[in-house]
Amino acid sequence: MKIQLLDRLAPELTLVQQNDIPVLHLSHEVGEAKISLQGAQLLSWLPKGAKQDVLWLSEIEPFQMGTAIRGGIPICYPWFGSVKQPSHGTARIRLWQLSHYDLAKEKVRLVFSLFSDLNIIEAKVEMIFTDNCRITFTHYGKQPAQVALHSYFNVGEINHIVIENLPTTCFNSLTQQQENVPSPRVITENVDCIYSAENTQNQIVDKRFNRTIRLHHHNAGELVLWNPWHKSTSAMSEQAYQHMVCLETARIKHLLAFGESVGVEIEVKG
Repeated sequence: MKIQLLDRLAPELTLVQQNDIPVLHLSHEVGEAKISLQGAQLLSWLPKGAKQDVLWLSEIEPFQMGTAIRGGIPICYPWFGSVKQPSHGTARIRLWQLSHYDLAKEKVRLVFSLFSDLNIIEAKVEMIFTDNCRITFTHYGKQPAQVALHSYFNVGEINHIVIENLPTTCFNSLTQQQENVPSPRVITENVDCIYSAENTQNQIVDKRFNRTIRLHHHNAGELVLWNPWHKSTSAMSEQAYQHMVCLETARIKHLLAFGESVGVEIEVKG
C-alpha cells in the first residue's frame, strides 16, 4: 500500500493518499477513524480503549479510484442493488468534499458533501464520534432516492456471533421469496435478507471478541443482513467471510424525499 501525506488539517486530522484514494485519518481522544473521500466512506473506527476495529475492511482492497471499496460503511445511493448500473449507485465511487469539521475535546463532527457537475448539492453525510459513532445521511437530490448504509462489521468468527432483535420474517434475496426466519439469528450459510425495520435497535453479540455492537437505526425502512459465505466476491479473500457481517440501515421501498435523513448510531460494549 502506497501512502502519501497530502495535508495536515489539524494535529488530530490528516489527509493522506492511499494508492489512488484520498483518505482522512483521525487520531483523537475519542478514538481513531479513517474516512475515504471517495464515497464519504467510513473505513475504520477504533473507539478509545478498543482492542479491535468495529468495522471490517478487506485486507486485499486495492484502493483504486472509481472502484467501490470493499468494507467499512459504503453509501449505496441514489439506488440500491442492481436495478441500474453501476450496482448500488454512483455515490460510493464519486469524490465527496469535507465541507465542515469540528474537533472538540469529547466530540468530533465531520460533514461530507456530494455535488453535481453544476456544483449543486446532492447529499450530505454527517459523522459524529464520541463514545459512540453516529452517521446521518441527508438526501438533497431533485428526485426521490434509495439509500443503504452498507455497514461491514468486524467479528471474531462468523460461527460465534448472534444477531438479536431482528424480525422473524424477511425477503430472501437468494430465493426471491418472503420467508420465516429465526430470531435471534446465527449465520451458517450465504445470507442476503431484507427485513422490515420495525425494530429500530439490534445487537451483534460477538463471543470471540467478547463484545456487543449495538445499532440504533433512525428513520430506516429496511435492514439488510448479508454474508457471502463461500460465494466468490470481488476484493474479498476466500476466507474473509469468517470475520465480517453486514447489517445495513436502508430506505429501499419508501424513497427518501428532498431533505430527508437516515442514520445509524453504533455503540460498542465489552
